[in-house]
Amino acid sequence: MRGFEITIAYSRYVCAAAPSLPQLGLIAFRSRDRQGEVGAATRTGPSTLKKGRCGTMTHDDKRNGTATLFAALNTLDGTVISMCDDRHRHQEWLKFLRVIDDVTPPRKQLHLIADNYATHKHPKVQRWLARHPRFHLHFTPTSSSWLNMVERFFRDLTDKRLRRGVFRDVEELIMAIFDYIDHHNKAPKPFIWTAKATDILEKVKRARKTLDNRHSA
Repeated sequence: MRGFEITIAYSRYVCAAAPSLPQLGLIAFRSRDRQGEVGAATRTGPSTLKKGRCGTMTHDDKRNGTATLFAALNTLDGTVISMCDDRHRHQEWLKFLRVIDDVTPPRKQLHLIADNYATHKHPKVQRWLARHPRFHLHFTPTSSSWLNMVERFFRDLTDKRLRRGVFRDVEELIMAIFDYIDHHNKAPKPFIWTAKATDILEKVKRARKTLDNRHSA
């Protein structure tokens, strides 16, 4: 039987609140292969959105807590397995692996593509994986989270649900995330790479050449 190829990542959201008519402005999404909080912030005033004009937001925000989303994207059919917690340590990572183990067919081989992050390689994680040989972990290179297909799902979650949402506490934020994922799973579609690897590498080479020329000038 064909095994699942699942891309794994998590993103830390910062839930923020404003005293009146807040608008949520997303700062960034990324996997935890770099330091720093990543997430959403609610603006202290309403955005202006008029016909023929770009929407505007205030420059400041008020934050009101964090939530960590763990997501597993099945690259064969586009379905997403998810879990929210307040931290991302090896304990939470193991908890999420157990969730994946429970909800996937037991005879399937699982190939998990994850960030090159110490939490994913903790000794307790290694021992758990040894007891569950159907799990096979593959790590993206450092600072290359964009290679992980689940990041594309995070972008859709950002644009379609979180960017201009209003969340006055963490519970509202988590509910919005799960509602979006439930809706997504009703009619999932796999993400498909359209760019060739050779074309991407050629662009990287040209960019590096241009950067080197500027430094040498």
